[in-house]
Amino acid sequence: MNKLETTYLGLKLRNPVIVASSGLTNTVEKIKNLEAKGAGAVVLKSLFEEQIYFEAGKLASHTDYPEALDYVNFYTKNNSVQEYLDLIKNAKATVNIPVIASINCVSSKGWVDFAKKIELAGADALEVNVFVLPIDKSLTSDKIESIYFELAENLQKILSIPIAFKLSSHFSNLVGFVQKLNVPGVILFNRLYAPDIDIDTMKFGSADIFSSPSDIRNSLRWVGILSSKITKTDIAASTGIHDGKAVIKQLLAGATAVQVCSTLYKNGLDQLETIIKDIEKWMKTNGYNHIDEFRGKMSYNKIEDPQIYERSQFMKYFSSIQ
Repeated sequence: MNKLETTYLGLKLRNPVIVASSGLTNTVEKIKNLEAKGAGAVVLKSLFEEQIYFEAGKLASHTDYPEALDYVNFYTKNNSVQEYLDLIKNAKATVNIPVIASINCVSSKGWVDFAKKIELAGADALEVNVFVLPIDKSLTSDKIESIYFELAENLQKILSIPIAFKLSSHFSNLVGFVQKLNVPGVILFNRLYAPDIDIDTMKFGSADIFSSPSDIRNSLRWVGILSSKITKTDIAASTGIHDGKAVIKQLLAGATAVQVCSTLYKNGLDQLETIIKDIEKWMKTNGYNHIDEFRGKMSYNKIEDPQIYERSQFMKYFSSIQ
Protein backbone atom coordinates (compact mmCIF):
# COMPACT_ATOMS: atom_id res chain seq x y z
CA MET A 1 0.00 0.00 0.00
CA ASN A 2 1.22 3.49 -0.86
CA LYS A 3 2.18 5.08 2.48
CA LEU A 4 0.96 8.50 1.32
CA GLU A 5 -2.32 7.38 -0.23
CA THR A 6 -5.42 9.15 1.03
CA THR A 7 -9.07 9.66 0.17
CA TYR A 8 -10.41 13.17 -0.41
CA LEU A 9 -14.04 13.79 -1.41
CA GLY A 10 -14.29 10.05 -1.99
CA LEU A 11 -11.46 10.23 -4.53
CA LYS A 12 -8.33 8.11 -4.21
CA LEU A 13 -5.22 10.30 -4.14
CA ARG A 14 -1.71 8.86 -4.33
CA ASN A 15 -0.68 11.55 -1.85
CA PRO A 16 -2.44 14.44 -0.08
CA VAL A 17 -0.69 17.24 -2.01
CA ILE A 18 -3.14 18.94 -4.38
CA VAL A 19 -2.16 21.74 -6.74
CA ALA A 20 -4.58 24.60 -6.12
CA SER A 21 -6.62 26.42 -8.73
CA SER A 22 -4.28 28.81 -10.56
CA GLY A 23 -2.49 29.51 -13.80
CA LEU A 24 -0.50 26.36 -13.08
CA THR A 25 -3.55 24.26 -13.94
CA ASN A 26 -5.03 25.99 -16.98
CA THR A 27 -3.68 23.73 -19.75
CA VAL A 28 -3.42 19.99 -20.27
CA GLU A 29 0.35 20.24 -20.76
CA LYS A 30 0.79 21.97 -17.41
CA ILE A 31 -1.40 19.38 -15.71
CA LYS A 32 0.69 16.57 -17.26
CA ASN A 33 3.81 18.17 -15.82
CA LEU A 34 2.22 18.44 -12.39
CA GLU A 35 1.28 14.76 -12.50
CA ALA A 36 4.85 13.88 -13.49
CA LYS A 37 6.20 15.88 -10.54
CA GLY A 38 3.99 13.96 -8.12
CA ALA A 39 0.79 15.96 -7.58
CA GLY A 40 -1.93 13.96 -5.87
CA ALA A 41 -4.66 15.88 -7.73
CA VAL A 42 -5.20 19.21 -9.46
CA VAL A 43 -7.85 21.89 -9.17
CA LEU A 44 -8.35 23.60 -12.50
CA LYS A 45 -8.06 27.36 -12.81
CA SER A 46 -11.40 28.83 -11.79
CA LEU A 47 -14.21 29.63 -14.14
CA PHE A 48 -15.93 32.81 -12.99
CA GLU A 49 -19.66 33.09 -12.47
CA GLU A 50 -19.60 36.27 -14.57
CA GLN A 51 -18.24 34.33 -17.56
CA ILE A 52 -21.21 31.98 -17.43
CA TYR A 53 -23.65 34.87 -17.28
CA PHE A 54 -21.86 36.71 -20.09
CA GLU A 55 -21.94 33.82 -22.52
CA ALA A 56 -25.58 33.24 -21.65
CA GLY A 57 -26.28 36.91 -22.42
CA LYS A 58 -27.47 37.54 -18.87
CA LEU A 59 -24.65 39.54 -17.32
CA ALA A 60 -26.21 42.95 -18.01
CA SER A 61 -29.02 42.15 -15.60
CA HIS A 62 -26.54 41.21 -12.86
CA THR A 63 -24.38 44.33 -12.78
CA ASP A 64 -24.82 48.09 -12.67
CA TYR A 65 -21.30 48.75 -13.91
CA PRO A 66 -20.71 49.05 -17.68
CA GLU A 67 -16.95 48.79 -17.15
CA ALA A 68 -17.53 45.36 -15.61
CA LEU A 69 -19.22 44.27 -18.82
CA ASP A 70 -16.27 45.52 -20.84
CA TYR A 71 -13.78 43.64 -18.69
CA VAL A 72 -15.71 40.37 -18.74
CA ASN A 73 -16.15 40.70 -22.51
CA PHE A 74 -12.38 41.01 -22.91
CA TYR A 75 -11.63 38.17 -20.48
CA THR A 76 -14.21 35.82 -21.97
CA LYS A 77 -12.82 36.21 -25.48
CA ASN A 78 -9.68 34.48 -24.23
CA ASN A 79 -11.26 32.15 -21.68
CA SER A 80 -14.53 30.80 -23.03
CA VAL A 81 -16.82 28.53 -21.12
CA GLN A 82 -16.60 25.88 -23.83
CA GLU A 83 -12.81 25.96 -23.62
CA TYR A 84 -13.14 25.22 -19.92
CA LEU A 85 -15.32 22.19 -20.58
CA ASP A 86 -12.83 21.03 -23.21
CA LEU A 87 -10.00 21.43 -20.71
CA ILE A 88 -11.82 19.11 -18.32
CA LYS A 89 -12.42 16.50 -21.02
CA ASN A 90 -8.88 16.62 -22.38
CA ALA A 91 -7.26 16.59 -18.96
CA LYS A 92 -9.30 13.56 -17.90
CA ALA A 93 -8.28 11.79 -21.10
CA THR A 94 -4.61 12.54 -20.50
CA VAL A 95 -3.80 12.16 -16.79
CA ASN A 96 -4.61 9.56 -14.16
CA ILE A 97 -4.82 11.85 -11.13
CA PRO A 98 -8.17 13.38 -10.11
CA VAL A 99 -9.17 16.56 -11.94
CA ILE A 100 -11.29 18.91 -9.85
CA ALA A 101 -13.13 21.76 -11.57
CA SER A 102 -13.48 25.15 -9.89
CA ILE A 103 -16.05 27.94 -10.05
CA ASN A 104 -15.49 31.33 -8.43
CA CYS A 105 -18.83 32.86 -7.53
CA VAL A 106 -20.65 35.45 -5.44
CA SER A 107 -24.25 34.25 -5.67
CA SER A 108 -26.38 31.14 -5.47
CA LYS A 109 -28.57 31.76 -8.51
CA GLY A 110 -28.51 31.59 -12.28
CA TRP A 111 -25.25 29.80 -12.95
CA VAL A 112 -25.88 26.65 -10.90
CA ASP A 113 -27.39 24.63 -13.75
CA PHE A 114 -24.11 25.04 -15.64
CA ALA A 115 -22.42 22.89 -12.99
CA LYS A 116 -24.08 19.86 -14.58
CA LYS A 117 -22.08 20.51 -17.76
CA ILE A 118 -18.91 20.38 -15.67
CA GLU A 119 -19.94 16.99 -14.37
CA LEU A 120 -20.80 15.72 -17.85
CA ALA A 121 -17.42 16.91 -19.11
CA GLY A 122 -15.84 14.42 -16.71
CA ALA A 123 -14.70 16.41 -13.68
CA ASP A 124 -14.10 14.23 -10.65
CA ALA A 125 -15.38 16.89 -8.27
CA LEU A 126 -16.30 20.58 -8.12
CA GLU A 127 -14.64 23.15 -5.90
CA VAL A 128 -16.72 26.26 -5.24
CA ASN A 129 -14.75 29.35 -4.31
CA VAL A 130 -17.33 31.75 -2.92
CA PHE A 131 -17.01 34.94 -0.93
CA VAL A 132 -19.67 37.56 -0.33
CA LEU A 133 -18.03 40.79 0.82
CA PRO A 134 -20.22 42.14 3.66
CA ILE A 135 -20.26 45.84 2.80
CA ASP A 136 -24.04 46.33 2.68
CA LYS A 137 -25.00 47.38 6.22
CA SER A 138 -28.56 46.19 5.66
CA LEU A 139 -27.38 42.66 4.82
CA THR A 140 -27.41 40.54 7.96
CA SER A 141 -24.97 37.73 8.65
CA ASP A 142 -27.84 35.23 8.45
CA LYS A 143 -28.69 36.47 4.97
CA ILE A 144 -25.08 36.22 3.83
CA GLU A 145 -24.74 32.68 5.16
CA SER A 146 -28.02 31.69 3.52
CA ILE A 147 -26.39 32.33 0.13
CA TYR A 148 -23.83 29.62 0.90
CA PHE A 149 -26.44 27.21 2.24
CA GLU A 150 -28.73 27.69 -0.76
CA LEU A 151 -25.83 27.20 -3.14
CA ALA A 152 -24.71 24.00 -1.42
CA GLU A 153 -28.24 22.62 -1.46
CA ASN A 154 -28.89 23.48 -5.10
CA LEU A 155 -25.60 22.04 -6.32
CA GLN A 156 -26.05 18.79 -4.44
CA LYS A 157 -29.53 18.39 -5.90
CA ILE A 158 -28.27 18.35 -9.48
CA LEU A 159 -24.78 16.84 -9.15
CA SER A 160 -23.63 13.32 -8.44
CA ILE A 161 -19.97 14.34 -8.16
CA PRO A 162 -18.78 15.62 -4.76
CA ILE A 163 -18.44 19.34 -4.05
CA ALA A 164 -16.13 21.25 -1.76
CA PHE A 165 -16.39 24.87 -0.66
CA LYS A 166 -13.27 27.00 -0.45
CA LEU A 167 -14.03 29.37 2.40
CA SER A 168 -12.70 32.45 4.08
CA SER A 169 -12.29 32.53 7.85
CA HIS A 170 -14.72 35.45 8.19
CA PHE A 171 -17.65 33.73 9.85
CA SER A 172 -18.96 34.45 13.33
CA ASN A 173 -19.20 30.72 14.09
CA LEU A 174 -17.14 28.75 11.59
CA VAL A 175 -17.80 25.39 13.24
CA GLY A 176 -21.57 25.89 13.20
CA PHE A 177 -21.45 27.25 9.67
CA VAL A 178 -19.54 24.27 8.25
CA GLN A 179 -21.82 21.87 10.12
CA LYS A 180 -24.90 23.47 8.55
CA LEU A 181 -23.26 23.77 5.12
CA ASN A 182 -23.16 19.96 5.05
CA VAL A 183 -20.93 19.41 2.02
CA PRO A 184 -18.39 16.63 1.41
CA GLY A 185 -15.41 18.96 1.77
CA VAL A 186 -14.20 22.42 2.74
CA ILE A 187 -10.89 24.12 2.00
CA LEU A 188 -9.42 26.43 4.64
CA PHE A 189 -8.86 29.12 3.48
CA ASN A 190 -9.11 31.02 0.21
CA ARG A 191 -6.64 33.82 -0.34
CA LEU A 192 -8.61 36.96 -0.99
CA TYR A 193 -7.56 39.81 -3.24
CA ALA A 194 -6.07 42.52 -1.04
CA PRO A 195 -5.68 46.10 -2.25
CA ASP A 196 -2.65 48.26 -1.57
CA ILE A 197 -1.97 51.98 -1.94
CA ASP A 198 1.15 53.45 -3.50
CA ILE A 199 1.73 56.59 -1.43
CA ASP A 200 4.00 58.09 -4.11
CA THR A 201 1.72 57.67 -7.13
CA MET A 202 -1.52 57.82 -5.10
CA LYS A 203 -2.83 54.81 -6.98
CA PHE A 204 -4.37 51.54 -5.95
CA GLY A 205 -2.64 48.29 -6.65
CA SER A 206 -2.62 44.72 -5.41
CA ALA A 207 -0.84 43.48 -2.34
CA ASP A 208 1.41 40.45 -2.71
CA ILE A 209 -0.62 37.81 -4.50
CA PHE A 210 1.54 34.98 -3.13
CA SER A 211 1.27 33.60 0.36
CA SER A 212 4.17 33.35 2.79
CA PRO A 213 4.97 30.44 5.13
CA SER A 214 3.68 32.42 8.13
CA ASP A 215 0.19 32.47 6.58
CA ILE A 216 -0.26 28.86 7.65
CA ARG A 217 -1.15 29.82 11.23
CA ASN A 218 -4.80 30.68 10.75
CA SER A 219 -5.67 27.60 8.72
CA LEU A 220 -3.65 25.38 11.06
CA ARG A 221 -5.79 26.45 14.00
CA TRP A 222 -9.08 25.88 12.22
CA VAL A 223 -8.03 22.61 10.62
CA GLY A 224 -7.24 21.36 14.12
CA ILE A 225 -10.61 22.48 15.44
CA LEU A 226 -12.87 21.56 12.52
CA SER A 227 -11.32 18.14 11.94
CA SER A 228 -12.36 17.31 15.50
CA LYS A 229 -15.76 18.98 15.51
CA ILE A 230 -17.03 18.09 12.01
CA THR A 231 -16.57 14.41 11.28
CA LYS A 232 -18.50 14.01 8.00
CA THR A 233 -16.67 16.69 6.02
CA ASP A 234 -13.16 16.38 4.58
CA ILE A 235 -10.93 19.28 5.58
CA ALA A 236 -8.29 20.46 3.12
CA ALA A 237 -5.75 23.07 4.18
CA SER A 238 -4.67 25.94 1.96
CA THR A 239 -2.56 29.13 2.08
CA GLY A 240 0.96 29.29 3.51
CA ILE A 241 1.86 25.67 2.74
CA HIS A 242 5.32 25.99 1.23
CA ASP A 243 7.25 22.86 2.23
CA GLY A 244 7.02 19.34 3.60
CA LYS A 245 7.02 20.52 7.21
CA ALA A 246 3.93 22.62 6.58
CA VAL A 247 2.13 19.65 5.03
CA ILE A 248 3.04 17.45 8.00
CA LYS A 249 1.75 20.10 10.42
CA GLN A 250 -1.59 20.26 8.65
CA LEU A 251 -1.89 16.47 8.57
CA LEU A 252 -1.10 16.32 12.29
CA ALA A 253 -3.83 18.90 12.85
CA GLY A 254 -6.26 16.64 11.00
CA ALA A 255 -6.27 17.75 7.36
CA THR A 256 -7.40 15.20 4.80
CA ALA A 257 -5.34 16.93 2.11
CA VAL A 258 -3.50 20.18 1.43
CA GLN A 259 -3.40 22.59 -1.49
CA VAL A 260 -0.20 24.24 -2.70
CA CYS A 261 0.31 27.06 -5.16
CA SER A 262 2.55 29.99 -4.18
CA THR A 263 5.49 27.74 -3.36
CA LEU A 264 5.40 26.31 -6.90
CA TYR A 265 5.49 29.77 -8.42
CA LYS A 266 8.36 30.76 -6.14
CA ASN A 267 10.40 27.54 -6.22
CA GLY A 268 9.35 25.76 -9.41
CA LEU A 269 7.47 22.52 -9.96
CA ASP A 270 10.35 20.47 -8.55
CA GLN A 271 9.15 21.69 -5.16
CA LEU A 272 6.37 19.10 -5.41
CA GLU A 273 8.92 16.28 -5.45
CA THR A 274 10.83 17.90 -2.58
CA ILE A 275 7.67 18.20 -0.47
CA ILE A 276 6.74 14.57 -1.00
CA LYS A 277 10.26 13.33 -0.25
CA ASP A 278 10.37 15.41 2.93
CA ILE A 279 7.10 13.88 4.12
CA GLU A 280 8.38 10.37 3.44
CA LYS A 281 11.68 11.11 5.20
CA TRP A 282 9.89 12.46 8.28
CA MET A 283 7.59 9.43 8.37
CA LYS A 284 10.54 7.04 8.19
CA THR A 285 12.39 8.91 10.95
CA ASN A 286 9.33 8.79 13.20
CA GLY A 287 8.33 5.21 12.43
CA TYR A 288 5.09 5.81 10.52
CA ASN A 289 4.10 3.45 7.74
CA HIS A 290 1.05 5.41 6.57
CA ILE A 291 -0.21 8.96 6.97
CA ASP A 292 -3.36 7.69 8.68
CA GLU A 293 -1.16 6.69 11.62
CA PHE A 294 -0.42 10.31 12.50
CA ARG A 295 -3.22 12.27 10.83
CA GLY A 296 -5.12 14.23 13.47
CA LYS A 297 -2.70 13.29 16.23
CA MET A 298 -2.46 16.98 17.17
CA SER A 299 -6.08 17.92 16.51
CA TYR A 300 -8.32 19.70 19.01
CA ASN A 301 -9.77 16.51 20.49
CA LYS A 302 -6.50 14.59 20.63
CA ILE A 303 -4.22 16.92 22.56
CA GLU A 304 -4.07 17.16 26.33
CA ASP A 305 -4.81 20.89 26.41
CA PRO A 306 -7.25 21.95 23.65
CA GLN A 307 -6.96 25.55 24.83
CA ILE A 308 -3.76 25.70 22.78
CA TYR A 309 -6.13 26.27 19.86
CA GLU A 310 -8.02 28.98 21.75
CA ARG A 311 -7.44 32.56 22.87
CA SER A 312 -6.13 31.64 26.32
CA GLN A 313 -2.92 30.44 24.69
CA PHE A 314 -2.58 33.87 23.08
CA MET A 315 -2.71 35.51 26.51
CA LYS A 316 -0.33 32.96 28.02
CA TYR A 317 2.18 33.52 25.22
CA PHE A 318 2.25 37.30 25.38
CA SER A 319 2.28 37.45 29.18
CA SER A 320 5.71 35.79 29.04
CA ILE A 321 7.15 38.62 26.92
CA GLN A 322 8.49 41.52 29.00
